Amino acid sequence: MTLLILGIILFLATHLIRVVAPGFRLSMIERFGLMGWRVINSVLSLVSLVVLIWGYATAPVVNVWFPPMGMNHLTITLMLIATICLVAGFLPAGHIATKTKHPIVLAIKIWAAAHLIANGDLASILLFGALLAWGVVLRISYKRRLRAGDLVLRPFVSARFDAIAVVLGLVVWALITFKLHELLIGVAPLPM
Repeated sequence: MTLLILGIILFLATHLIRVVAPGFRLSMIERFGLMGWRVINSVLSLVSLVVLIWGYATAPVVNVWFPPMGMNHLTITLMLIATICLVAGFLPAGHIATKTKHPIVLAIKIWAAAHLIANGDLASILLFGALLAWGVVLRISYKRRLRAGDLVLRPFVSARFDAIAVVLGLVVWALITFKLHELLIGVAPLPM
């Protein structure tokens, strides 16, 4: 469990630098240049992700609560919405991107909340709770940066990208639900 907690701390530290220590980030950019800082931050982020995944995979199973029947079906449904939002975040802005403002952050929050309701073990509660909190902090930070003029939302381009996001989101969701989740995580979302 210690490795998981360390991974969570490292992940949050590397992914919240702009929010909690903007001066530090700017000093690193001055010192190493923007590209140098991006490389350093990317390496640290990758290391934190490896520690996080390793910590979660090796954490002992300590059940805190047992999710009611049907929670995995609710999770799977929420994951469809999360996947569509995630895809919409990488495409030129359609209605999904402009209405949600930050579709990737929304996808992270939905993903974390969906997994919290379907998993009652301590490691899952720590991991998904931390990632949900991270998503909430990011959303608040984006809102403040938007008000301050430090961030500009993407302008609407075409509703065609909403259709693409729904189709691609559905494909990605199906791949994860019916194949990749079990292959990569070892758990089938829909047990047979």
